[in-house]
Amino acid sequence: MSDAVTQVSVIMPTLNEAGNIAALIRRTACALEGAGFGDFEIIVVDDNSADRTWEIAGQANDLGGKLKVIRRRTNHGLTASICEGIDATRFEVIVWMDCDFSHPPERIPQLLYMLGQGFDVAVNSRYTTGGGEDRVGKGGYLQRVLSWVLNWSVRFLLHPSFSDWTSGFIAVRRGVLEAVPLRGDYGEYFIDFIFRVMHRKFRVCELPYFALPRQSGESKTGTNLMQYVARGRKYFSTVFRLRIDSMIGWL
Repeated sequence: MSDAVTQVSVIMPTLNEAGNIAALIRRTACALEGAGFGDFEIIVVDDNSADRTWEIAGQANDLGGKLKVIRRRTNHGLTASICEGIDATRFEVIVWMDCDFSHPPERIPQLLYMLGQGFDVAVNSRYTTGGGEDRVGKGGYLQRVLSWVLNWSVRFLLHPSFSDWTSGFIAVRRGVLEAVPLRGDYGEYFIDFIFRVMHRKFRVCELPYFALPRQSGESKTGTNLMQYVARGRKYFSTVFRLRIDSMIGWL
């Protein structure tokens, strides 16, 4: 049964994204309004950025009260930021995304359309048919290769029907988040969340999109092999924990 989405909360977790955030807010609002979503809110959740991202975001408030900026002075981290944003939302459908323009806001409406078609979770995917990515700059090519290896490894180890285990570009119904709260620190939270959602038999779909290069600033994932390896250890420890938990019925 379809139930068109008419209201949406968009969470933007930020850390040192001063060069991106104002334009991202404007483009997101335009994308939603252009697709017919007049009832929306954008929530910027900033980890007390040294470049004062939170301040720049607040200056962009020409959306008639549809923008909220949260400056987080303690308990920093990506997952904690998203969770605080979720707690601050008003609507039943929630989107979150990266804030460096690698996640084009023009691809939000396709996520909302699929929730309106009856899915509980919709994910924009680089690795499903029709998707792709382009990384440039310091460490870009290495990050692209390692991301591809990681995602294909997770497909093999956890669930072959899902493609982009590190997407982070998602729309989800509030009831799913109440049943499956986010856990983790950085990007591994997404692996943990998607696997538990699928294990609980929620309806999940992937949609192709093309991830674009970061427009400003530096990647939080890393720029060299040692940084990627450090991140990768946490990802794979999460994967093996999930496999064990699923076998003994702890999910």
